[in-house]
Amino acid sequence: MPDLSVVIITRNEEANIGRCLQSVKMADEVIVVDSGSTDRTIEIARNMGAQTFSIPWAGYGQSKRKAVDRASGKWILSIDADEVISPELADEISRIISGESEFDGYFIKRKTNFLGKWIYHCGWYPDYLLRLFKKSKGNFNGNVVHEQVILDGRAGYLNGEILHYSYTSLEKYFEKSNYYTTLGAEELLRQGKKARLYHIAVKPLAAFIKHYFIKLGFLDGISGFIISCLSSAAVFAKYIKLRELARRQKQGVDSDA
Repeated sequence: MPDLSVVIITRNEEANIGRCLQSVKMADEVIVVDSGSTDRTIEIARNMGAQTFSIPWAGYGQSKRKAVDRASGKWILSIDADEVISPELADEISRIISGESEFDGYFIKRKTNFLGKWIYHCGWYPDYLLRLFKKSKGNFNGNVVHEQVILDGRAGYLNGEILHYSYTSLEKYFEKSNYYTTLGAEELLRQGKKARLYHIAVKPLAAFIKHYFIKLGFLDGISGFIISCLSSAAVFAKYIKLRELARRQKQGVDSDA
């Protein structure tokens, strides 16, 4: 049995996948589960030695579960295509999996690059995520968005960082924000939640205060201010999308009655 399997889900990530795979050379195997890429993502991954699988998109949680199911390693390291494992983290992981660990999983801090600048506040850092775990002890839940590893055991913390190159331009940010706020609104609708005046008028302002003042976003300068404003706008967008989805659902029910 291999010691370490890296699992990655992709869709049209030709700009990122090579850099990502280059950073995980310490892995015994790399599993790339792709959902409908129309660019060179799969070709690049195969050329760099990854095992590739194509599956229909079923949400983040289910897609990552399927990637873990295809891995054969004792340990699983889950990363996204726009992330990079720092050399320090790679060495740290290698030491852990080569010995006897007292933990069944590890939280790893993630540092995000926003328009060319590393962000250290706004609630974005250290952004600990459970990304390294024993396959026999954990797997992702089935959440469509905001997926998490469910661990049956003890978790520790690592010192190395995952470097996240998520927002290389405002266009990319708005594209992702539009997608995630739609998923978030759909999830709230499934839960039976409603968008009331409080959610639309108060929660966006509260989000700005949280990111800029409570989470010390002002220490990141103009980038912190921009992120706090965008975070507020994302909350606003999610709830007005929820309101629109609820209206359409109600009209659909009424029209069928």
